[in-house]
Amino acid sequence: MKPTLLVLAAGMGSRYGSLKQMDGVGPSGETIIDYSIYDAVNAGFGKVVYVVREYFKEQMETAVKEKYKNVKCIDGTPLEFVFVTQELDKIPAGYTLNPERQKPWGTAHAVLMAKDAIHEPFAVINGDDYYGKESFTLLADWLTAHENQTGNYCIVGFELDNTLSESGGVSRGICYYDENKQLTGIAEHLNISLEKDGKVYGDNSVTGENHLELAGKALCSMNMWGFTPDYFEKSDHIFKSFLDTNIGELKKEYYIPFAVDEIINHQEGKCEVLSTPSHWFGVTYKEDRPAVVAKFKELVEQGIYPTPLH
Repeated sequence: MKPTLLVLAAGMGSRYGSLKQMDGVGPSGETIIDYSIYDAVNAGFGKVVYVVREYFKEQMETAVKEKYKNVKCIDGTPLEFVFVTQELDKIPAGYTLNPERQKPWGTAHAVLMAKDAIHEPFAVINGDDYYGKESFTLLADWLTAHENQTGNYCIVGFELDNTLSESGGVSRGICYYDENKQLTGIAEHLNISLEKDGKVYGDNSVTGENHLELAGKALCSMNMWGFTPDYFEKSDHIFKSFLDTNIGELKKEYYIPFAVDEIINHQEGKCEVLSTPSHWFGVTYKEDRPAVVAKFKELVEQGIYPTPLH
């Protein structure tokens, strides 16, 4: 059974100001998601599930199915696509949505939208992040090896040095783990940047300590996860507990690290930290776009990707 790639693309346009999911940044108009799918297919994935908003679902679905109509998996079978939607009112029965809330429920809620579409081990990625070939190979191998298991999850950790931005400080969740590479927690750090002395500094949002020197080789989360399908049932239960406390809130969100942390703390599962040598880059704001376009041009010139991809 080939693993599935779950792409979180529902919130990608809010800060960017347009449908970033369909913005061509490659030499032949390829999107960042196109590169992720290309790498995933070559790593052995067999299905792609998009989490989108209802208002652009039809547009996305039409464009994607036309673009990928001739793309095959590595075993020659057609690549399968499924689209699911994340909306504020998609919450369990018995809860009443605050009519003033506009903010989405978060990444863990987005993953839950795919629970009826995925029945095999699956990866989760952001639609606006580039993760690199090695990361998808690493994740596909892990998911295949854990196909018949439950309660075993993983996170792909990127070396902090490989995720910094030249245009300013970034926020990163730094992974903490035991001697067996099992995740014990993720601590959000803000304003991380490489300074003139050649060292990396950031602010720990958990402890409140500011301008801490951080290890450049520390592994951080870029929201690239691997799950066995039993995760859905566990996460759904945690989401209901989250809503018990936060249903009336306007901004509280249900994030993947929170869900995984709850699972670990209740001894219902464990999460292995995988280390990738890949360099991450992504587009958050329109100002980031020229640098991303230049990086994909360079990757094509190095022969890492063809253009067009398919």
